[in-house]
Amino acid sequence: CTHYLFIVVVAVNSTLLTINAGDYIFYTDWAWTSFVVFSISQTLMLTVGACYYLTFTGVPGTATYYALIMTVYTWIAKGAWFALGYPYDFIVTPVWLPSAMLLDLAYWATKKNKHSLILFGGVLVGVSLPLFNMVNLITVADPLETAFKYPRPTLPPYMTPIEPQVGKFYNSPVALGAGAGAVLACTFAALGCKLTTW
Repeated sequence: CTHYLFIVVVAVNSTLLTINAGDYIFYTDWAWTSFVVFSISQTLMLTVGACYYLTFTGVPGTATYYALIMTVYTWIAKGAWFALGYPYDFIVTPVWLPSAMLLDLAYWATKKNKHSLILFGGVLVGVSLPLFNMVNLITVADPLETAFKYPRPTLPPYMTPIEPQVGKFYNSPVALGAGAGAVLACTFAALGCKLTTW
């Protein structure tokens, strides 16, 4: 019972930590930098929870199920914001599912080898999520247009959208996010696996 409760707690907290990950479209002046940071945060939250769930059950497919839990939780939370007039595209959220499928694939293809899950699965999630995240970013409405169409008067002046400085900090946010994510996700995959043996 404690383990199942922990899974729910981890899923909820993963969702809470990634729930604003789509919001980088509003941080127009820091769009690429925010994209990298949020891509990495999503990668790590997905990896640690999915690896825990996967090694706890020992059933390939549960990582994808975990990502589905995160997706539904986020749909509910952001759906409530959307009902209040907050602009949000649901297509942003399922970005976790294909990466979680790769995690399941690494576990299944190596006959449930935990070390392969950590190394191969971690790298696959870390590399893939920023790619899927950028595809989602391309499909959503123009961020600057949306930001001005839905002004948020409760925001302090320094948070209001300004003209973006694209490429000012990094030439390729996807490459940077994928590189950093691939390294860090292995560590978090190991942490997720370790949580089942405390």
